[in-house]
Amino acid sequence: MTKLKGILLTEGMHGMISQVEGLAKALDLDFTHHTVELNNFWKLFPPKLTPISQKVFKKIDVEDFDVIISCGRKSVIPSIYLKKNSSKKVINIHIQDPKVNLENFSYVIAPEHDGLTGKNVYSTKGAIHYLTKEEINNHTNYLKSRIQVGKEYFLLILGGPTKYYDYSDNNILNIFNLFNDLVKKNNLQGIIIPSMRTPKNIIELAKNKLSQKSIVIDSIDKKAYLSALSLAKYIAITCDSTSMISEAALTGKPIYVADIPTKKNDQRFQKFKKLFHQLNIIKKLDTKLETWDYEILDETSRVAKEIKKQLI
Repeated sequence: MTKLKGILLTEGMHGMISQVEGLAKALDLDFTHHTVELNNFWKLFPPKLTPISQKVFKKIDVEDFDVIISCGRKSVIPSIYLKKNSSKKVINIHIQDPKVNLENFSYVIAPEHDGLTGKNVYSTKGAIHYLTKEEINNHTNYLKSRIQVGKEYFLLILGGPTKYYDYSDNNILNIFNLFNDLVKKNNLQGIIIPSMRTPKNIIELAKNKLSQKSIVIDSIDKKAYLSALSLAKYIAITCDSTSMISEAALTGKPIYVADIPTKKNDQRFQKFKKLFHQLNIIKKLDTKLETWDYEILDETSRVAKEIKKQLI
């Protein structure tokens, strides 16, 4: 059977790419990815005040497609426009709340903590993403030449500054000190993985302040990320990234959230953390480590199965 052709529309940020590509792979689409660029002053307007027009965004050079998967504010208008102006029936799926009439989309996928409802809405526990259990397991050996054999491993995944959290050196240093103490006290080896949003000064701070018992991956390396997820006994993630916490929940391993002082109201993040606490997936990073079990979370596969029924 010939695969359906898909186009993926995002603003180019890792969290968005992870979500659209994860869904496209789960739907078994033959897809291409396109970074959306808005024209001129349309960058300043929310989608609900923006016309459905080619004038709004730079032209996306693709003609034949069956499915559009979009994520993020800037991709809302291009998705609606491309569907309406296609010569054939097109399914368009938007991930996150588009902040426009939901009937503009075939399906909308949004996390429960967004509180979005509608007949074409699929609610997910956390963010969907591009990782699979098989892919994680296939990269177990990637970091083995760089770590101590026979140790148990504690993984710390770093996010980056947002409008909600104060990523000052002092606040991050508090997390590093807590991580250091836990590594030493429990005779572990630490593995520190940055994300695309992690500032270089924070990576350098990790290299300077963390003990000899930890290794710091100082570049963006997906294979190292997958390997660390596979090897770790415990996982800690900074509180700014619901996407990376959702990705780690695929492992079934204990996940600790490293809190950072807020700069503004982070109510959506608090709702997310409350749900994941209730699901027994996360605990707050503190002065002791423990293990626990929870049902592995794979919302990407679950939602894709439901949508596939409609695509057949």
